[in-house]
Amino acid sequence: MGELVGPRLYSCCNCRNHVSLHDDIVSKDFQGKHGRAFLFSHAMNIVAGPKEDRHLTTGLHTVADVYCVDCREVLGWKYERAYEASQRYKEGKVILEKSKIVKENW
Repeated sequence: MGELVGPRLYSCCNCRNHVSLHDDIVSKDFQGKHGRAFLFSHAMNIVAGPKEDRHLTTGLHTVADVYCVDCREVLGWKYERAYEASQRYKEGKVILEKSKIVKENW
């Protein structure tokens, strides 16, 4: 019986850099560009690209693509602004594509 060492987290699929904690998942019910995605309250070791307005499933949002700080793999995007009041809870949160992250310590 192996003990888990450290928290359950997610890493970049490309270079295994840690990008988010499992405890920071807000929702697993999101769509990314490439399929399912998770909404995280916080992500680490990422850099955000330029902000742009995008028409997403839930309306118009200002978003910035997020990249792994080490290998520059595009992992998802950060919600900078939501124009619909009902979508404001997403502001400041990050979408990470399920296909772009791998589980560690599970």
